Amino acid sequence: MDIQLVAEGLLFPEGPIAMNDGSVILTEIKGQRLTRIAPDGTKSVVAETGGGPNGAAIGPDGKIYVTNNGGSFEWLDAGGLTIPGPTPPSHVGGSIQRVDIATGKVETVYEACDGKRLVGPNDLVFDKQGGMWFSDHGCSTPEGKKFGGLYYALPDGSKIVRHKDHMVSPNGVGLSPDEKVVYMADTMLGRLWAFDVKAPGELADPPPFQPGRVVCNLPGYQLLDSLAVEADGKVCVATIINGGITAFDPDGTTEHYPFPDLLVTNICFGGPDMRTAWITASGTGKLYKATWPRPGLKLNFNA
Repeated sequence: MDIQLVAEGLLFPEGPIAMNDGSVILTEIKGQRLTRIAPDGTKSVVAETGGGPNGAAIGPDGKIYVTNNGGSFEWLDAGGLTIPGPTPPSHVGGSIQRVDIATGKVETVYEACDGKRLVGPNDLVFDKQGGMWFSDHGCSTPEGKKFGGLYYALPDGSKIVRHKDHMVSPNGVGLSPDEKVVYMADTMLGRLWAFDVKAPGELADPPPFQPGRVVCNLPGYQLLDSLAVEADGKVCVATIINGGITAFDPDGTTEHYPFPDLLVTNICFGGPDMRTAWITASGTGKLYKATWPRPGLKLNFNA
């Protein structure tokens, strides 16, 4: 696989969006901002978000929606690698934000659901109807952990629904090409979940005594982060420790593509044939570009 370094010196990059002009807009979680990377690697700030901007996606209104964890990590240096650490005592919760690309204006769309504060929103994807599925990763506490969940919300702030609660560490979220399945990666379990969709924004009943269907549990100690879906339905999940991208077939078989970082956190697809993949290597603060073996799924909205 042809791998090229596009940019470096980023403060824990995540949430890449392949823009129509050939640039990539991504989040810098530690840097608390949205940054545009031009094709020549030049960096410019799109917006200062505060907190911990994690996932990002273009909504139906052409604005960027950000799952902001509210600053749920302290940052550690491990031999030159930037590592997310414990949740600081100052953390009170996260939010869903809306960012105007042209002006950099940042608005808060959601901070709570049914009176319960969002803990650490992590990743999101928009369906054809313009609603967003998003994950809440939860956070650590001195006593243990606040669990996360899976949500569906409308971008105008009028509706938010918690579909799954008490999940260990929800992270990457994506939709199958026919939008009949929501995929969600669980970081600490190394597991890819599948939840069947019965109607836009509604989930079918899962198998008895199970939150959803298990696509695959990775062997050994491998952690899963954010994801993107290929046009053929494979789910490409950023993989930590075994640094790279793991492509999951819906039948549970996998293949692994290594990248030079222990903390590979996200992938997005773009280019004329959707075979250009951008990968965030967060531990070393780099963005890579690669020609992917198969085309990625074109997202419903872009700018």
